[in-house]
Amino acid sequence: MSLDQTWFSESYAPSGSAFSLKITDKIHSEKSEFQTIDIYQTETFGKLMVIDDCTMVSTRDNFFYHEMMTHPLLFSHKNPENILIIGGGDCGTLQQTLKHPTTQSVTQIDIDERVTELAKIHFPELCTENNDPRATILFEDGINWVRKAEKNSLDIIIVDSTEPEGPGEVLFTDEFYSYCFNALKDDGILAIQSESPFYHVDLLKTLCNRFENVGFNATRLHHYPQPIYPSGWWSTLLASKNGEFHFRKQDAKQKPFETNYYNANIHESSKALPEYLLKALPQLKQK
Repeated sequence: MSLDQTWFSESYAPSGSAFSLKITDKIHSEKSEFQTIDIYQTETFGKLMVIDDCTMVSTRDNFFYHEMMTHPLLFSHKNPENILIIGGGDCGTLQQTLKHPTTQSVTQIDIDERVTELAKIHFPELCTENNDPRATILFEDGINWVRKAEKNSLDIIIVDSTEPEGPGEVLFTDEFYSYCFNALKDDGILAIQSESPFYHVDLLKTLCNRFENVGFNATRLHHYPQPIYPSGWWSTLLASKNGEFHFRKQDAKQKPFETNYYNANIHESSKALPEYLLKALPQLKQK
């Protein structure tokens, strides 16, 4: 929704709020088999990808999301080798997982190939590792893939999806999480983008309950800034199959790659929760 010809604005009706960016050009627009994809040139945030009128990724601030979807998760597992990403068509999450020397294989499955093709053109900095021999990029139904996955075969599953509406809605169900549970090894961890910890507390409650329903034994929330998303504050919810999260703090301190936001101190501070979340989500209390 545009305020006028020089601004793109995404409104979030339940909160009575909106986020706007001044744009200088609309570079691309198309309707794929699954969704409408628009690319804008903004005045201060670089390029902006919008899917079904919702902001997805910008040049300037994508590092918050991609780093926090991956590094707190991978540094919370003893030895993350085999990784599945469902969604993540812009390839930023794939890029970050491949920075870890423990990573042996990453399979990324996104239903809409056009998102990745447009990312290659307009966000090439996110696609630098697409040809890494450890990476497999598929365009198909992620639910069917994980349903058929070998039991106890994955260390990490990352659900880098759109919001729980439209094509992404099926990635927020008990059925899907049960498939993930079966595909994970005994010490495996599932991570899902879990929306705003300010606007979407009810969704977080639902996710925690669903993780418990299918057998996950512990959940943990990491939160972080994300300027272009509703409220400017976002989260990743982790679910551990055996109830354990092993933060490899020394490895995080000595990480052999560069980041813009994530470090060991950010990892620890992003777990600290405000009182209203602790009251609303007792499953997230730290032991």
